[in-house]
Amino acid sequence: MKITSSKLETSHLSRNDEVFFRCQKALELKNAGNYYGAQEAMRPLWKGVGERPETKGLHPSVAAELLLCAGVLTCWIGSKDQSKEAQETAKNLISESIAFYESINDIKKIAAARIELAYCYWYEGEINEARIVFTEALQKLSIEGNTRARALVGLAIVEWSASRYEDAFRILTDNAPLFKKITDHTIKAIYHNQLAMVLRELAKSENKIGLLRQAVYEYEEADRHLKLTRNVFFRVDLKNNVGNVLRQLNRFKEAHKYLAEARRLAASVKDKLRIAQVDETRAQVLLAEKRFKEAESVARHVVSVLAKSDRNALLAEALITHGITLARLNQPQRSWLCLQRAIEVANQVGALNKAGLASLTMIEEVAHLSREELQAAFVKARRWLAESQSKDVLLRVNEAAEKVVLALGGELSDEAATEILLTKPPGLQQAVLEYERSLIKQALAKVNGSVTYAASLLGLSHQGLGYVIESRHKELLKERSPVRRRRPRSRK
Repeated sequence: MKITSSKLETSHLSRNDEVFFRCQKALELKNAGNYYGAQEAMRPLWKGVGERPETKGLHPSVAAELLLCAGVLTCWIGSKDQSKEAQETAKNLISESIAFYESINDIKKIAAARIELAYCYWYEGEINEARIVFTEALQKLSIEGNTRARALVGLAIVEWSASRYEDAFRILTDNAPLFKKITDHTIKAIYHNQLAMVLRELAKSENKIGLLRQAVYEYEEADRHLKLTRNVFFRVDLKNNVGNVLRQLNRFKEAHKYLAEARRLAASVKDKLRIAQVDETRAQVLLAEKRFKEAESVARHVVSVLAKSDRNALLAEALITHGITLARLNQPQRSWLCLQRAIEVANQVGALNKAGLASLTMIEEVAHLSREELQAAFVKARRWLAESQSKDVLLRVNEAAEKVVLALGGELSDEAATEILLTKPPGLQQAVLEYERSLIKQALAKVNGSVTYAASLLGLSHQGLGYVIESRHKELLKERSPVRRRRPRSRK
């Protein structure tokens, strides 16, 4: 269902009342997954993602509401559209709204706004920051209700993302009475979906069949609430998650059926990010079926899509999957490079559990690692996964230790391990440079030598691409258009 601003009759309202009314309507539409309608409801007040709404003349509480609404929509729409700048813009808008709420000492709204800020951090993969902000918000929310429930489920999502599954399970089960009491179907759906995801992880190490059956029940409960909200985006996530459970149960044909439906729904709303997430699950199913060539092709495409987004934690996961497919195809050098990139990407946003899983996977999957590389990968995996509450992951770490111990010639320092894993191996350096040079040359050829347009194609800044050419590929200087130096401004 679409809604345009003309359908909202506001002529009888004061400006403050109109702003508040439009914000409430926009957030209702957002919760139903109708992002187009939400933007249209806000159109007279806000031009869209990347813009700041005009707050002059508004009451501080209304100005705060307007900025918060614009920030929330920027966060969600930016995530859907894979905008790298959107989350930063959203954080700025929400932070400004918090300043307005603080000026009138509205404690509950400050906490509500901080919850939305925490979700922005989580979308960026900044797990530690998200945890801190969710926790601070909860400290200000002593009264039970939708706002506290949303903060709790958000904190559970963060702990799940950090592989702290027992903590996530405790948050969700200890607060089950609250989630049963609230009436918001969207929050209820997110609760049941997240509980199922936690159960799926716990099932990897204990009571597998029982926990997976309980997970399926929780997914069904989530879907029941989602049908009432008619939120297509969340239903995509749900069907993708069910596909993962069916993969764990080795019911591959059924898994592909759910994933095909999830992909169809994501395509119907043109959500490239969710399509990529579904395809990443599909690559894992293909891996489990030993269809390695198909899995590699799918995983490679997912990596290319996520690399253009700001979802670095998801990118790290996709890189791990791609690294496994390359290892299974007996391409150890490409697999090493892919997993090394996963470590770098995860480190950039503090998703150290993802970096640890990439290091662990390197030990498990990549053939013919040097003694030094094995030592480095194990030292970092052991450190980065030290707080993991997954018995399956800890078992993998122990098994990796048995493999590595044969190569140990002495204890390797943490600093030395970092240097090895975050520096490309000498044997690959030339290959990487040649591949980089080839990509840049192709991009320049497509745009008649324009560095600005080539940089856009490659996902770089103009200055960044210029530096790469001048410092590493001077032979490409003749391929680019002439550098135009700006004249210095004359002093008056």
